[in-house]
Amino acid sequence: MKDKLLYIAVLIPVLVIVLLLNIYKVEPFQSFSLRFNDINFELQKKEISPEVVFVAIDEPSVNKFGRWPWKRELIANGIEKLNQANVVLMDMIFSEPTSEKQDTILAGSIASLNSSVCGFFLRHKATQEIQDDELDILSDSSLDLLQSQIAEFNNPSFISAPHAEMNIYPILEACTLSGSFSTLSESDHLLRSYPIAVYFQNILYPSLGIQGLRLYKNKDIKRVEPSQVVLGKKLIHINEKGFIRLNFYNPSQYKTISFLDVVQGKVKPEFFKDKIVILGITEVGAGDIASTPVGAIPGPLLHYTFISNLLQGHLIVEPNIVVSYLIIFFVLLPFILVLVFSKILYRAILNVFVYLLVYSIVRYLFVSEMLYIDMFFPLISLLLSAVAVEAIAFNLQEKSGKFLKDTFSSYLSGDLLSQLIANPDSLKLGGEKKELTILFSDIRGFTTLSESMSPEKLIEILNRYFTPMTQSVLDYGGMLDKYIGDAVMAFFNAPVDVKNHADAACYSALSMIEKLDKLNEVFMGEGLHPIRIGIGLNTAEVIVGNIGSDAKKDYTVIGDGVNLASRVEGLTKNYTVQILITEFTVARLVDSFIYREIEPVKVKGKEEAVVLYELMPNTQKAKEIKKHYEEALAVYKENDFVQAKELFTSMVNDYDDGPSEYMLERIKNGTPWGVHKMTTK
Repeated sequence: MKDKLLYIAVLIPVLVIVLLLNIYKVEPFQSFSLRFNDINFELQKKEISPEVVFVAIDEPSVNKFGRWPWKRELIANGIEKLNQANVVLMDMIFSEPTSEKQDTILAGSIASLNSSVCGFFLRHKATQEIQDDELDILSDSSLDLLQSQIAEFNNPSFISAPHAEMNIYPILEACTLSGSFSTLSESDHLLRSYPIAVYFQNILYPSLGIQGLRLYKNKDIKRVEPSQVVLGKKLIHINEKGFIRLNFYNPSQYKTISFLDVVQGKVKPEFFKDKIVILGITEVGAGDIASTPVGAIPGPLLHYTFISNLLQGHLIVEPNIVVSYLIIFFVLLPFILVLVFSKILYRAILNVFVYLLVYSIVRYLFVSEMLYIDMFFPLISLLLSAVAVEAIAFNLQEKSGKFLKDTFSSYLSGDLLSQLIANPDSLKLGGEKKELTILFSDIRGFTTLSESMSPEKLIEILNRYFTPMTQSVLDYGGMLDKYIGDAVMAFFNAPVDVKNHADAACYSALSMIEKLDKLNEVFMGEGLHPIRIGIGLNTAEVIVGNIGSDAKKDYTVIGDGVNLASRVEGLTKNYTVQILITEFTVARLVDSFIYREIEPVKVKGKEEAVVLYELMPNTQKAKEIKKHYEEALAVYKENDFVQAKELFTSMVNDYDDGPSEYMLERIKNGTPWGVHKMTTK
């Protein structure tokens, strides 16, 4: 619980920081976000509107007619050839008068069009003085309906400026409407958005594109929500500044015709019938160039892009709340994964996979539904969260590894300890039920042994004895639980899972006897008495975990299965055998061991009888003893005491066999085969 609280305490500031960076568009992160999401326009292959045409005063036109500006009579000649267009947008300004004749000719050509929109742009500083009659004409192009809704809605902060540069009076009067072509670039100096309107002298004026669409659709524009306006039946989502994000097309799709071709008749007037025509300048030094996500394009193409977006149904929708949800999700993702997966590799792969999956879905939604969802700030949230979570996890793992090493280094083999440190989640220190095989061993006649030597010598002998015994446990994946005086307690299959733990315990017990035989040879060579031990094994479901007081805890096992293993070890003295195993251990054996049945026993404290078996070494002698003993036992089970006595006697004489001697004693007392109830521990 404390670990989870630590994660939460670190992740909350990460979440707050990323949300604030996104909401307040903090630099340089906002610029990175914009560039990161510009790939949207490379992925989409939408077709541009065939209803829009751009007529460009381009390099061939300038080469033919000379440097801009031209005589207005020449411009009028080209405009007159556009008279079949539905509406012509003039992305140029005639702010200075020439001769009255020239101005009148140009105004007349504009007036001859079906409808036209002349442009103006805002300026913070200007020397042009706008006359009242010019303002009166300009005001006819204002958005009275949209402006009247300011009190009803929280008005976007439409861009504004104290001055404007606009057409001279005759041109203004000839145009059907006027529209602004002022705009603003993003923080990285690229143009991505288009304003629906601007403020000039407290009056709201539509942009050139909006005015063109109003005329083309013969519809007005109105607000329906604080961030939505409607033109006809087309819903337009705007941001807090009254801008809409442009959905750019491949630059090769924009239909551009040279003004020269129009004037020379290479493009017939019929070509423009019922179309929206944008007239603008592209020649270097005369026209404006806009830097956009799809590269540098002529400024008039911004109007082209917006108009085509609306006509084709390609208007972008920005569900900004989704970005906040994604930020929250990707802050939580590494935390969730660290709770589920212990391996950092799995977590790293899943973090990347989930992000790429969401990224792909978001990009698909843009291509198919025009939903613009920022994936940069969710990426930042994922990176920051993953770094924080993995740093905490590493720190906790280091502490856990040190704790596990300190706790288990003396009780587990190096390989198992490494597995435990690598996968600490496998260790449930709080306690769990688990099937284990428990081993008890004890020295026979320890009291006599201890009385025959000094305490110092006794400790030396015990240390020399415990070393190989412990090693036998560790070699087969067991955990040394404790030394109890001269006794050894161990268990298999915890804290690390041990495959075929019953087999492992049996191999360990046989190894203990083998090592003890070698040690006794050394002891006898030193004039010391050999050590004899008994080993008891039982397989059972027990409780394993950290058990003890608040001040002192041990990782150990408790339960009836543990008590039975201890009782079985004590019974080795009754049968004069070295290793006894229960029927429960035999049932779990996978490998082929040599063992023989002794008898069913009710140990003290248990009501149900347990069949005991002697585990024997894999030798030819052991196989012979097992064969002859089982023949004798089969006769005894038939209550043929005479034949059984003869066979068991032969076993005692030939092999000095302890279990056979025990059976002879029972036959002598006239005790039939059956359950033997033990009254002592």
